[in-house]
Amino acid sequence: MAHYSKSQIADLKKDLHVEDTLNGFPMTFDTTWGIFSPRAIDDGSIMLLKYLDVAPSDNCLDLGCGYGVLGLTMAKMAPQGTTLMVDKDYVAVDYANKNAKKNQTPNASARLSNGFSDVPEKNFNVIVSNIPAKVGNELLYIFLHDAYQRLQPGGRFYVVTITGLRDFMKRAFKEVFGNYKKHKQGPAYTVASAIKEE
Repeated sequence: MAHYSKSQIADLKKDLHVEDTLNGFPMTFDTTWGIFSPRAIDDGSIMLLKYLDVAPSDNCLDLGCGYGVLGLTMAKMAPQGTTLMVDKDYVAVDYANKNAKKNQTPNASARLSNGFSDVPEKNFNVIVSNIPAKVGNELLYIFLHDAYQRLQPGGRFYVVTITGLRDFMKRAFKEVFGNYKKHKQGPAYTVASAIKEE
């Protein structure tokens, strides 16, 4: 078992810093212990970003934003649109807002929301979510229905899930959206999307 001195604990409480180039944009993030993937950008998010199609004026939503990796990359891809980031963790929301300033994305902001509970807007072109592995089928159905209601016609909902959920996601997307596209299936993660048809 690791033993930490008081000075080491003080160091652990300092912000962590993550730098990466995402979809061609050099990005830098402050993070902290207790937020998802604090030491490096997780493989699922990196995989999702490779398949993400965002137009310069799109309005985007990052559901479960963490410290803002997906949302702030979308804000860079859609400088004429707005990007909303939501998370049920107030620490994540705080860091996502700090990182919006840090990455000069005035078109992005984060707010506290349990899923879509505090997202009355219905004008999104793109919604993304890196869905936690243990979220449960009930919540996945809620997310799919709520995402569908908040997308404009022609809007897309992209998800990255653990590959073990891929068959469920395919069925659920077809049920709720009437369509499903698998972009990439890897050993650990699968990226998929659906379109709200006009």
